[in-house]
Amino acid sequence: MNLRGEPMKDDKFTNRLIHEKSPYLLQHAHNPVNWYPWGEEAFETARKHNKPVFLSIGYSTCHWCHVMARESFEDPEIADMLNEKFVAVKVDREERPDIDAVYMEACQMMTGTGGWPLTVITTPEGEPFFAGTYFPAEDRAGMPGLKTILERVALLWERDPGTVIETAGDVVRALKKQSRPGDVGLEIVERAFEALKRGFDRTHGGFGSDQKFPVPQHIHFLLRHHIKRKDEVALEMVNLTLERMRYGGIYDHLGYGFHRYAVEPSWTIPHFEKMLYDQALILTAYLDAFSVTGRELYRDTSLEITEYVLRDMQSPAGGFYSAEDAESEGVEGKYYLWRASEIRELLGDEAPLVMSYFNVLEDGNCAGELRGENILHVRSPEKVAEEYGITTDELRERIDNARRVLLERRLERTPPSRDDKVLTDWNGLMIGALARCHRITGSPEALKSSRKCLGFIRNNLWVDGRLMHRYREGEAAIGGSLDDHAFLIWGLLEMYDATFKEKYLKMALELSEVLKENFMAPDGGFYFTNDSCGLIVRRKDSLEGAIPSGNSVHMLNLLRLGSILEDDELTGMARGIVSAFASRIKSAPSAHTFLLSHLEWALKGGRSLTVICPHTPGILEGLRRELIPDFTITLKDEASDWSFAPGHLRSKGMVNGKCTYYLCDPEKCYPPSTDDNEILEYIRGV
Repeated sequence: MNLRGEPMKDDKFTNRLIHEKSPYLLQHAHNPVNWYPWGEEAFETARKHNKPVFLSIGYSTCHWCHVMARESFEDPEIADMLNEKFVAVKVDREERPDIDAVYMEACQMMTGTGGWPLTVITTPEGEPFFAGTYFPAEDRAGMPGLKTILERVALLWERDPGTVIETAGDVVRALKKQSRPGDVGLEIVERAFEALKRGFDRTHGGFGSDQKFPVPQHIHFLLRHHIKRKDEVALEMVNLTLERMRYGGIYDHLGYGFHRYAVEPSWTIPHFEKMLYDQALILTAYLDAFSVTGRELYRDTSLEITEYVLRDMQSPAGGFYSAEDAESEGVEGKYYLWRASEIRELLGDEAPLVMSYFNVLEDGNCAGELRGENILHVRSPEKVAEEYGITTDELRERIDNARRVLLERRLERTPPSRDDKVLTDWNGLMIGALARCHRITGSPEALKSSRKCLGFIRNNLWVDGRLMHRYREGEAAIGGSLDDHAFLIWGLLEMYDATFKEKYLKMALELSEVLKENFMAPDGGFYFTNDSCGLIVRRKDSLEGAIPSGNSVHMLNLLRLGSILEDDELTGMARGIVSAFASRIKSAPSAHTFLLSHLEWALKGGRSLTVICPHTPGILEGLRRELIPDFTITLKDEASDWSFAPGHLRSKGMVNGKCTYYLCDPEKCYPPSTDDNEILEYIRGV
């Protein structure tokens, strides 16, 4: 098969990966390398023949994974070396994030960096002693080639295996060290904010001075910091970042949706893959920003992302696919690039305006291998409108007409491949984002889509009372992780906030109970897996990377459930997560921004409004569109089944047959009220 997962006429080799479901593993099923999937067979073979394990971890839409595959894993000489001296194992990191997390942490410990493809060499027991990322086949510019590495490692294993095993043992012992439990004070929130300010790019927005990742959890943190502390700097950081992202090349201005990251600081040149989790988390960030600022740019961007994922990423059955590749026809970004001549041919007299708007140059705005091509990115719409003597509304209309013409032509090109596996954790994030989109913008399509996705998960990924991680081609497999449960709970709670249907609370509570019984650590926090899964380490982590950690998200889940259901045990478990990771949070506060967004809620308590009413009162329609930190709304119809809730919540009823409001803050609960205005005045006045 080629890297699009399609059969090739000249496939000379077939290895064990041909029997897998993962698109990434199937891409390597016809390598001359005798790949094994992760499993006991591979490690038993390594023990039997006393060979080290060559572990290669990646994913189907990873550009550099494709490059290393073409250069090395399709090379007969390298394949012979791997087959003779090693047992070669391929892992799809999206299918097995538990495996990836263990060996990525080992790589970062050993080299100070990480990424994909992840290249690790282990003992037959799976203990790592060499790690890196991409390696060329031959030595290049001071970087050792894979041939050199394999020769040296094979020789070392033959001559001095004792030293290798001792080194691997040291790595495993370091991996097993856990964060020390302790106390965390609210001053850590200010430390995190100061760290974000130091790393903030005041010219282009975002964080860092080289590559730019969206990091939506930083936006999540800054918006809540702005509201709680009345800090205008935090809001300025959000506005600059979201505006530059939306106008940059990281955004697909024709088909919508965000690419993975920008390879330079101005958001202009992207790494072109599109990930489902990015769409979900970035959509949530723009929705929250719209709630706070009312800027139409943020609302429009939210609805455009929604249009993209519903059109291109949702299966007919309802589940969302995982990703779209950066490459088409073997060239990164080819699907998204434009020649000025092609735009002029398609748009005629409109071409000068559109080219000015999208920064299209006759000689191209790209350099190097892409010279002559253009990445579409937006100048200031106001300045373009002024230059052409038109209103911004007219500009918007003309650009949208041109966009449809260009998109229609783009659809004639060979598209990037799509990884069509359905992952529970990422789908949970998307369910939550779409439910929030309905709640804030009123989009009926978003709510319909989130319901359809939830139905898919219940019908296909809930097997014999157990939540599974991956679905593809009729098969659900791989037991659900902390992230699968926590992110789906988050989605369910967003569904509740959008609809006030208690069935979503009940489902969320049931999944939370699964985590408590099977994943909770004795000293607080939650393990990533419900057992060791045959790995060298059972991980319990809080650090946030491209997505928030399962522990960070579940802390918020527990706070929300505890507040909605008035259950102190649940809020106590949330505080236990903070305590469990105290030392790690203190050492890297800016790597815990999602968790720290809700630290005050965990330590001091939040506010809750319980409404007893047979319908949704008008004031709730407005309140649930607002971003009010550390606050929940419970709507209970006395005729509904709330048997899953604590008795004191079930006992609350209407006063004198009127809709009745029960309001609590961290210090006390107030007498029940039937006065809408009184409730609104209190909530918005605090």
